[in-house]
Amino acid sequence: MADDATLASRIDNASLIGVNEMNPYLQGLYAPVSTETTALQLDVIGEIPRDLHGAFVRNGPNPAHAPEGLHHWFDGDGMVHAVYFENGKAEYRNRWVRTADYSAEAAGQMITAGGVMLPSARARPGSGRGDLVYKDTANTDLVFHNGSLMALWYISGKPVRVDARTLETLGDESFGGALPRHVSAHGKVDPKTGEFCFFDYSLYEPWMTFGVVDANNNLTNFQKVDLPGPRLPHDMGLTENYIILHDLPVVFTEGGLRNSQWQIKVADQPARFGVVPKGGRGDQVRWFETETCYIYHVVNAWEDGDEVVMTACMMTPNGYPPNPAYGPYAAMVNVLALNAVPVEWRMNMVTGEVKKRILDDRIGEFPVVNLDYTGRKSKWSYHVSMAPQELQRFDGLFKYDLGTGAAQTWKFDEGLGGSEPAFAPRIGSTAEDDGYVIVFTTDAATGASEVQILNAQDFEAGPVARIPLPARVPAGFHGTWAPGDQINAAA
Repeated sequence: MADDATLASRIDNASLIGVNEMNPYLQGLYAPVSTETTALQLDVIGEIPRDLHGAFVRNGPNPAHAPEGLHHWFDGDGMVHAVYFENGKAEYRNRWVRTADYSAEAAGQMITAGGVMLPSARARPGSGRGDLVYKDTANTDLVFHNGSLMALWYISGKPVRVDARTLETLGDESFGGALPRHVSAHGKVDPKTGEFCFFDYSLYEPWMTFGVVDANNNLTNFQKVDLPGPRLPHDMGLTENYIILHDLPVVFTEGGLRNSQWQIKVADQPARFGVVPKGGRGDQVRWFETETCYIYHVVNAWEDGDEVVMTACMMTPNGYPPNPAYGPYAAMVNVLALNAVPVEWRMNMVTGEVKKRILDDRIGEFPVVNLDYTGRKSKWSYHVSMAPQELQRFDGLFKYDLGTGAAQTWKFDEGLGGSEPAFAPRIGSTAEDDGYVIVFTTDAATGASEVQILNAQDFEAGPVARIPLPARVPAGFHGTWAPGDQINAAA
């Protein structure tokens, strides 16, 4: 029987196995860490604001043991990194998300599921995991709801509850046993009602679903939406009254569908946004057709008179041809070289018209807003700046004015890679940008990681505090802010 410590000890970043010597997403900024760390007294360069109270948390892939076969960056076991702030002090923790699949492997069991670069089965007999045909890692997103975090997976898996203070895994979330299927990454929480709104999709069948969970963790709506074919949506929009679903032209190839492999293409078809009332039925989706595009991440959405407005990062060609130096990972590296610009779409609920406006031409992604403004008109958003290179590295941050498209910039020191930031409202804040932007950075040369805290209203002045960390924080995916006064007390 293998416990968590035994699994962790198998990681050997200095001697990658076989084909993974060519995998850049297991090395340098992207290499996993092998231990879980707790540090309750952190040194500070500058001063942590005393009106900063809560947890900055970020998810990402961190293989618990060295992959022996083809390994996609997205396959790693989920690990959450967090800094908790209170009274001018900070604590750091990192913990693996103990999904059912992680726990099975830790117990020495075979889970009969690999990653997206390997053929999948259409089912996992005897696993109790239904059509979760890949390893369910909960490594993609974190959503704070009902006093704790939910770790979510981009292919749609079981939500995993995580204590926002200790990062201990609390268990799978089924909303009282009422959840019919799964939950994808990038659900949204309505700050006014406390509702968690989410979507889910089938890899091989022509439908998706959406659902709503109330502030007390009760599933109040779950609906199936028929589609022209299987789709691979990544995000959704949320307004005060509506959910916005995505039907986008990145789809499986015929060979991918036939052979159950993650082989995708850009289809010759328009993009569609589906607007449906939060409490509506699947057949009440109002589809708005627009020019073809792909969207990984939504900035925010809101209602403006007859129009439903959605801002998001629209993908553009990255200009990098696949590099044969990466061998079987050339296509993966090419796809991960994200090039996106901020765009606004306005969907008129009366006329059916769609208006598109490109806000800026700078390349950025992983947008966040003040979560108190989710689903309501917001002026400010915070994006990572993408370094002009083949590998996905965040070299700074943008603060966007969503009305004008103007941006303020904070660039990290040379050689640093950042993470998706979070916005933390100041205690007693009186304006949308009255608070702090918090981000992890890691030095590619030394592996040293730190947290930077920026005053959002004096963004280009740089950090008011930097907190060196006792452990390296590998490059990863999405994070969020958990307000200190809303975090459930640890048991």
